[in-house]
Amino acid sequence: MNGLAESETMHDVLILGGGLAGLTLSMQIKQAMPGLDVRVVERRSHPAPAAAHKIGESSVEIGAHYFSQTLGLKKHLDEAHLRKFGFRFFFSEGETDLSQVTELGASRFLSTPSWQIDRGIFENFLSEEAQRRGVRVEHAAAVRQIDLDKDTGHTVVVEHLSAGEGAGRKETVRARWVVDAAGRASLLKRKLNLAEDNAHDANAVWFRLDTRLELDAWVDDPVWRARCTPQARWQSTNHLCGAGYWLWLIPLGSGAHSVGIVADSKLHPLVRMNTFERAMEWITEYQPCVAEVIRKVLQKQPDALMDFAFFKNFSYGCRQVFSADRWALTGDAGLFLDPFYSPGSDFIAISNTYITELIQHDQAGEPLRMPALFYGEVYQSLYQSTLDLYTDQYRLFGSARVMPLKVLWDYTYYWGVLCQLFFQGRLADRAMFAALNVPLNRARQLNTAMQTFMRHWGDQTAASLGAAPSRADNPAQMLDQASLPWFAELNRSLGDAKLDDAAFAERLERNVAQLEQLAAEIVGLALRGTPTLASQAPADLVPSAADEMLFAPAV
Repeated sequence: MNGLAESETMHDVLILGGGLAGLTLSMQIKQAMPGLDVRVVERRSHPAPAAAHKIGESSVEIGAHYFSQTLGLKKHLDEAHLRKFGFRFFFSEGETDLSQVTELGASRFLSTPSWQIDRGIFENFLSEEAQRRGVRVEHAAAVRQIDLDKDTGHTVVVEHLSAGEGAGRKETVRARWVVDAAGRASLLKRKLNLAEDNAHDANAVWFRLDTRLELDAWVDDPVWRARCTPQARWQSTNHLCGAGYWLWLIPLGSGAHSVGIVADSKLHPLVRMNTFERAMEWITEYQPCVAEVIRKVLQKQPDALMDFAFFKNFSYGCRQVFSADRWALTGDAGLFLDPFYSPGSDFIAISNTYITELIQHDQAGEPLRMPALFYGEVYQSLYQSTLDLYTDQYRLFGSARVMPLKVLWDYTYYWGVLCQLFFQGRLADRAMFAALNVPLNRARQLNTAMQTFMRHWGDQTAASLGAAPSRADNPAQMLDQASLPWFAELNRSLGDAKLDDAAFAERLERNVAQLEQLAAEIVGLALRGTPTLASQAPADLVPSAADEMLFAPAV
């Protein structure tokens, strides 16, 4: 390589981090621009362990579509991972019998697939697949220094950590593009002081058990079991909810099960659950049905506990993730929201798509300033509108009255607006964003207003119920999302072929109108039970007396 010292190498793209975000980005870049020289350096050794590796196992529609269709990995997902039976919610605080509480979820698989992903298995496969596609992937390689220079090429010093003759050797690497995909190490964010706090203060603890938690078998009632025709509740990302927290149960293709607690730090301090023993005490108090099953597992299989870890104040933002100076951040290196709706892989898909677009602009000799600004603005807008789903919302998570309608709203906003942009390949379509600015802004503003309204509704509901809600407020029923034809159709529509500009505009307008109708029905229902909420209702929304889009049992 002319002009380089013997100790230097030069690449078109250097990706710092060989986890989920970095490996998928490398594959997307090579897919779009096969001639580029793409290198990935990863600190961890290879292979990663199955199950006890990383959290982020539950994928949702955008991330699942990105993995299966954009990157062409559906065969691997079907063979090595579990088809996800959607999200499922139980309002089960203090209960030992799940059949006696409100259950929210679909009775059958909906049309658009997603998967429960064993991160160890997946990242091992991605590493090998990226190399098969022409990416240079190197493990046990630590980044020691980064010097950014868009004119002569960015310089990165890499130390090789693997045992043997080359251990400790340092290499100077130059690259036209540098992408930080190093997770919470956040190499570029720290260097450039890009960290940004947000208003969402929550903590998470989790562990994996080397066994399958067959949730369907926890209840003997055959009627309850038959509510879900596949009898596969255990394949869902199960949320066991209470005021200020939720507990997850996620099955993995390796046969293990992931268990985690995510909680508002003000309502459930981390110190109460930051060891496995403390976490079990907490679970015994708040979700005894889970604690009983885990104790039985450990009595039968004392070595079933595979790991235990926690994150304090896990949610954060980033002031900038894309730069015209040919650097970018993706995945957790940039920002992280909340695992409640599993958006991590979604934001990897979105940021990777924008980074690939920027590199394509660069390869075409086009100016980068305007696309970098535009992509950054859209990305931050998507981040903020998703953050609205979580900020100050945890205290209403235990409400079997309010939470099912919040979940219904959140899904509708996600499938009707955000997913449409991704599935229809419109993320980087600047002309479309300009043409549809009005309905897109309307959807975002309405989402923010409805999140605020439902938060107030949850607060007033909790105040009226007192410390001990009655069974009437959490009846033994299933709210079946699959029974709502419009809801199932919205999910199915994600699989439609690409629409032309006019048809896409028509769909987006229709989906925003559907959001407005749903908002009016939710507000109307809330005001019938709590008239004092009228001052909190969105100002330009006329409450509806009809409940055509809502769950019949919830009315």
